[in-house]
Amino acid sequence: MPDRPVTLTFWSDLSCPWASLALDTLHAEALRLDVELLVDHRAFPLELFNSMPTPKHIIDSEIVAIAGRLPELGWRLWHAPDSTYPVTMLPAMEAVQAAKDPAVGGLAGSDQLDTALRRAFLVESRCVSIPAVILEAAGSCPLVDADALARAMAEGRGRAEIHRDWAEARRTSVQGSPTLFGADGKPVHNPGARYHWSKDVPPPEGGFPVLEEYTRDWAEALLVDAIPHG
Repeated sequence: MPDRPVTLTFWSDLSCPWASLALDTLHAEALRLDVELLVDHRAFPLELFNSMPTPKHIIDSEIVAIAGRLPELGWRLWHAPDSTYPVTMLPAMEAVQAAKDPAVGGLAGSDQLDTALRRAFLVESRCVSIPAVILEAAGSCPLVDADALARAMAEGRGRAEIHRDWAEARRTSVQGSPTLFGADGKPVHNPGARYHWSKDVPPPEGGFPVLEEYTRDWAEALLVDAIPHG
């Protein structure tokens, strides 16, 4: 194992199944390689780009495409009442940013919280728009001080960072959710996934995403290249 952790910058929307797939792959590969991985989460807030909530039917179709091919992920379609489906991911993404404060959790705690929130959404069908649900997820994270996070959220910490990231993503080479930046500084968008839409128009009017192939070798290459030396 390297003496220092590997840090990767990861841009995504917390609702994005493709981003959750990439993060699952990264974490699993880091564990296999015995590499300490720090993920610096940056927000690619789809609802701000699109001026609307990300439609549930789009996310559902992507979950089916991914989890149908990779059932080991354990994802489920939304099984709570539709009235509890999160209309916004901003509070959850703000909490992930607020958790970067060393007094709350640092980068490792922030990543742990991001993972817990994605599980709450994709597996447990929890409304991660709600502060109580966010803090319950934080309580399951050993590296996060949930009380400190609650104070940070009450003060609105993390909100400015979301809008900063939104502005930065619009003027730089961030291609979408997910986009990763490795040691060479080059953007990598939605790595490992080869897919197409069965029709040009997405559901419910038209086609569906078809995941043709998913490979995981990109994660090893990215991690090994990012291992600090000297």
